[in-house]
Amino acid sequence: MMEVLIWIVLGAVLAFGLVGLVQYRWSFRAQAPEDYAGKGPAFDIRRHLNGPIACEGVIYGPTGRVTSRFVAEFDARWDGDRGVMREHFRYDSGSTQDREWRLTLREDGQIVAEADDLVGPGSGRQSGPGVRLDYRIRLPEDSGGHVLDVVDWMYLMENGVIMNRSQFRKFGLTVAELVATMRPLAAEQTRDSRAA
Repeated sequence: MMEVLIWIVLGAVLAFGLVGLVQYRWSFRAQAPEDYAGKGPAFDIRRHLNGPIACEGVIYGPTGRVTSRFVAEFDARWDGDRGVMREHFRYDSGSTQDREWRLTLREDGQIVAEADDLVGPGSGRQSGPGVRLDYRIRLPEDSGGHVLDVVDWMYLMENGVIMNRSQFRKFGLTVAELVATMRPLAAEQTRDSRAA
């Protein structure tokens, strides 16, 4: 009886290991910046994440259903290779959220990302039209205060719009996903929206 139990446990461990390998090897998380090297348009966060940016997106829960929708205004400013991006979110629930990213771009394309709700610094890289950031984020207390592992990809489109897809994981399981667009605003649009 003990031998049968051992074989069942070993079979389960092997099966879960293979499923995990397949999910990692051929999934969203398996992308690497090198996959986009030499492709265009070239994403330079100092140029493309600069000035006022309009954002809209949805957040999917673990079942794949939309749990939240949002619109946001970002404002990013750079001083050499150091930038600050302030974000103001308005959710469909009526709640709001303000965040601030502090970004450092190194000569080799590596990115160091800091924010008050991150657990330690995040790291990333820009390559071709893609930017990948990996970080750990602590959710607000009213959202449970959980710490989640995040893989965040931004893809620069030909017209300057940035497509953003992020996966949030806890204990290796995807618990949420975010999909958003980020559109740089011309100075005239910014003045018009403030006047309205």
